[in-house]
Amino acid sequence: MAGKKQYIVDERLWQKMISQESFSGEVKFMEPMKAHTYLQIGGEADVFACPQDTVSLENILAALNEERIPFVTVGGGTNILVKDGGIYGVVISLKNFRRSDIAKEEKDMVMFFAESGTPLQKLVSFSKENGYSGIEGLAGIPGSVGGAIAGNAGAFGYSIKNMLVSVRMTNPDKGIYEMSASELGLEYRASKLPEDTVILSANMRLRKDVKEDVAKRINSFLKRKRETQPLSEMSAGCVFKNPEGASAGRLIDEAGCKGMRIGNAEVSRMHANFFINKGNAKASDFLKLMDEVKKKVMKVFGTELEPEIRIMGRNVN
Repeated sequence: MAGKKQYIVDERLWQKMISQESFSGEVKFMEPMKAHTYLQIGGEADVFACPQDTVSLENILAALNEERIPFVTVGGGTNILVKDGGIYGVVISLKNFRRSDIAKEEKDMVMFFAESGTPLQKLVSFSKENGYSGIEGLAGIPGSVGGAIAGNAGAFGYSIKNMLVSVRMTNPDKGIYEMSASELGLEYRASKLPEDTVILSANMRLRKDVKEDVAKRINSFLKRKRETQPLSEMSAGCVFKNPEGASAGRLIDEAGCKGMRIGNAEVSRMHANFFINKGNAKASDFLKLMDEVKKKVMKVFGTELEPEIRIMGRNVN
């Protein structure tokens, strides 16, 4: 029926698929995704599930696979734009997967274990407090370990790829398995992980260093971010990837796009590759703004910008 939201799974079907004995965690129906993203934009997800443990996650994935119901995973909700029509199917939040610890210590290195929902800044703080080097450039990047791996997060010449040793993951067909970092196809702000793969945890190697030197580098990077990025405003981080040999922010700025606004979505006047939700912005506003900026940059420089943010969901009927 035109104008009526279509959904694939509701509370009745969920209870038929997932018994109370097979699932531990929180489940919400018709959940506004704007409550779970840094941009605070997005329509409702049919189901928003937060499994408490790996067994519950595996049971959800098996049930969804059997019923052929689509799903997406989210961690900290950064670098995500959810469309106004919400998400068709199930959103699986990994916010409860937050364990982290030293797995092995060597003479000059430590092997660090972190589950996918671990806040990235928890790792940065750990390295700062203990003098472990290799992750300093990720200071100030919000989000979780799983999302950082999927998007190969990085800044200031650092990326998570450089410290990553192996990743433990699962998907409905293969179950739980492990891959080395070299097998993940990690490249600039991207990986080649299959869409139905869920990252469970990672092993990372950090180098022992002088504690004061590590802290100095982290503090310096944080200072530069605060001076150049609108960290206090609602954004999804960098909207576009940097073209080879160029800065997306510089191209957007020099194309005259700073301050450009559609509805309540605005190109930041502080950093042109950050688009801001000025209050109750719609995803449609944000997408139109992205399109206009792309057109201007193409017209002025002949360069096509590629989105860095992850766009998901359905359009409004």
